[in-house]
Amino acid sequence: MRDDDLAFIDSMQRDLRNVRWAEPAELRARARRRSRRAVAAAAVAVLALTSGAAFVVSGHAAPPAPAPVAAIPSATPWSATDVPAEVLLQPVDLRPAGITPWSDAGLEEEIRLDQMLEFCRQDQGLRTEWVKSRYSRSTTLLRQRPGTTDPSEWQAAALQDVYRLAAQDGERLFDGLPALLAPCRAWRSAGPVEWKGKRIQAEVVHSWQMVDSGFAGDESVLVRHTVGQGRRLDTGASLGAASPPSDQAVVRVGDLVTVLRTGPGGDEVALRDLARVAAERLCVAANPGC
Repeated sequence: MRDDDLAFIDSMQRDLRNVRWAEPAELRARARRRSRRAVAAAAVAVLALTSGAAFVVSGHAAPPAPAPVAAIPSATPWSATDVPAEVLLQPVDLRPAGITPWSDAGLEEEIRLDQMLEFCRQDQGLRTEWVKSRYSRSTTLLRQRPGTTDPSEWQAAALQDVYRLAAQDGERLFDGLPALLAPCRAWRSAGPVEWKGKRIQAEVVHSWQMVDSGFAGDESVLVRHTVGQGRRLDTGASLGAASPPSDQAVVRVGDLVTVLRTGPGGDEVALRDLARVAAERLCVAANPGC
């Protein structure tokens, strides 16, 4: 073997010794997190297909996932601890009470709203990340359909993500929200769709806006996603019916932030009430506390 080959192998071994390998617990947490998001995305996709305006989305290929972005260095060292399970919403918080099918924890997750908002920004060549958390935990609360006990008939009543941030990132999170939403105030999503047995080109307009703030916790905003009525691009004719708006609440208590939304049948009033309950639950582990 030549001397330069030996030198290359020696250099590679030194580099491998300096690699920081993820701990098994971290790998498992990330895997669980990805699995939960995949299931939630699938559930949303199924629900979207039942709405009159979502057919255009089904004709779109999902953009590639953005490359991971390094977290912005904190001015002070992390002092946060894991997000405990007791801060999550519980079945008794729903009216009527629900069922909790799963609860997963994560590390260094980016705070996200909905996937379609990310598609909107990617379509315009914009960054999709918002603020990266240190720890996170998620839950999905289900509710049985009246008159059935079949698990396949359960509905998502509420979905919640809770994130723990660095002390200075909570304020930055809310300051950055208007800029995150602004490019998607009127986003046209167009593509081929199947309509009455024919393949046509159609479009629909999506819009995300902040419609309220200050209703829960230390800081809170209500973000509304509306989808207009679809129309044919060749004739301009309307297609289907417009979907009802969907809302998400973003609430901060100390260094904890939760993103919360309700399932089918939920309304703005129910989401506000649930956001206030969620804020109270965050108090037990927030820093500073309530």
